[in-house]
Amino acid sequence: MACAPGSVPGPLNMPRRKAPRSGSRAARLTPRFLSVNPMAIITGASRGIGRGIARRLAMEGWDLVLNYARNEAAARDAAEECRHEARQMGREVRVEVFGADIAEGSQRESLVRFAKTTFAACQLLVNNAGVAPVVRADILDAGEDSFDRLISTNLKGPYFLTQQVARWMLEIAGPEKPPATKVVARIVFVSSISAYTASVNRGDYCVSKAGVAMLCKLFAARLAEHGIHVFEVRPGVIATDMTGPVKEKYDRLIADGLTPIRRWGSAEDVGKAVAAIAQGFLPFSTGEVINVDGGFHLRTL
Repeated sequence: MACAPGSVPGPLNMPRRKAPRSGSRAARLTPRFLSVNPMAIITGASRGIGRGIARRLAMEGWDLVLNYARNEAAARDAAEECRHEARQMGREVRVEVFGADIAEGSQRESLVRFAKTTFAACQLLVNNAGVAPVVRADILDAGEDSFDRLISTNLKGPYFLTQQVARWMLEIAGPEKPPATKVVARIVFVSSISAYTASVNRGDYCVSKAGVAMLCKLFAARLAEHGIHVFEVRPGVIATDMTGPVKEKYDRLIADGLTPIRRWGSAEDVGKAVAAIAQGFLPFSTGEVINVDGGFHLRTL
């Protein structure tokens, strides 16, 4: 029998009960196989879009592993915020933080190993971590160091992290289950309108996000037979610290009609899109692009 969207496969498909709060004695003593909430791994979750996604999933009752690369204090603050948001909705969730640079193979392995030893299963992977160029350089002047940095974090990292987590999802399913009911799991790649919009002063970023769009198609095609559906969430102009330096420019562009919906997007907007995927509201879809861009992709005249 197939599990309900967002539920834990197999013997863990049981009514919810309150999970022990992260860091408590009960949490330390509770075997990982007793977790009752679905669990999501979110990379780059200490701030911006990743944090918005984490908050929304916590409100829906998801346990979380929040990955960060450098700012542990921000990640722990995000974790406490998630617990608070969950309690406001009458839910108890377990939220753990783990530092790992997903550009590095050994650190990706450590992240997955931590998740495996802490939780029984992973029902959702959100590949959100990404970096922008330190300096926006014309494509005729841009250097290799920036290119390598962006490709390693934005493309290679999610490629191999998804490979590892997908294998874990398949291990949990077990070979005896029929293909249609093997796994109730989702994978999300957070890309950007830069996947198809040329910005000649940050070509390395555009190339990395175009690659992420193809990752979604590749993993969607490979994993569909196992019941794992894969989506690309493509944000537009979103108010984060990454877009802070160009706020005045985009204020003018939005006012002049850059997007049919004439406002900045928010991390909450992206979080709601991911939550819809996580809850299984698109059961007959995979490889789809979910645009969260105020209609930018319409290319109106």
